[in-house]
Amino acid sequence: MRVGLLNSPASRLRAYWAAYLKELDVEAVTPALTDAQALALGQQSLPDEPTTVQLALGRILALDAVDAVLLPEWPAVSNDAWSEALTELLPRRISGLPPLIAVPDVGGPGLEGHAAEVGLRVSQNGGAVRGALTKVRLLAAEPRVSLPALGRAGLATVAVIGPRTLLAEDVLSGTLRPALEAAGLHGVFSPELPHSDVMRRAERMDNAAKVPAGERELFGAASMLAGKSAVRGVLLVSPAHDGAAAAALDRIAAKMHLPTLRIDLNPGQTEFDGLEAFAARLNPTAPSSTAPPSQETP
Repeated sequence: MRVGLLNSPASRLRAYWAAYLKELDVEAVTPALTDAQALALGQQSLPDEPTTVQLALGRILALDAVDAVLLPEWPAVSNDAWSEALTELLPRRISGLPPLIAVPDVGGPGLEGHAAEVGLRVSQNGGAVRGALTKVRLLAAEPRVSLPALGRAGLATVAVIGPRTLLAEDVLSGTLRPALEAAGLHGVFSPELPHSDVMRRAERMDNAAKVPAGERELFGAASMLAGKSAVRGVLLVSPAHDGAAAAALDRIAAKMHLPTLRIDLNPGQTEFDGLEAFAARLNPTAPSSTAPPSQETP
């Protein structure tokens, strides 16, 4: 059996699922196109949907003759239909897709049970499934991640908060960090933070148990970084065409005690409305990158 793996850098358990399929003697197939080509393919098929969805679809379409595709589950925010039911909605919009199987993207007590169901579905061999689960168990543990550097000489530090499916994908957000640096800002991106620490911080939300996991993750990251003395502001970034993510980030902005700016990010975008003014507010002593060159008096 040939099973597609999208090979996304946003996936936390990518190594787990790849090793699991190998132990089951199932052939794992990755997209035959570059990320940029896959994104363009997804944009052609679903031009008005969030860029994160377009990229996932493009990668699926770039798989060569697979019997099924494993799709990491995205943590949803409120009213976020795509994240809640990606594997159900894509086949309704695009005909001819292979079967899509949603798989957990974080470790936890339910992971092995779900993995066992997936293993039986793709291998039909209960003995092989039990052995494979034992061999890949260590790969389910959260990797040790240190808090990234919170300062950089000459730049004001800003927390950059957004969905992991956006900020961890260079093809979607790779232009953002250079744009921040050009504006005099050092960005600390939310996907760089230890996930377990972020989710513990999210427990401080009002009625946290009733808040969708994706929104808790965004709030936890924002709250965690905003509590650091080096961080002067919070930049909240949503994928283009993603109204649910934008609304969730607006709600989080209202809870922050630091200056905030929310932007929509398009792939390849290099200029952002309000960024220069935001940077000047955070670092008023820095020279403006848009100031005209000085002229000598004759």
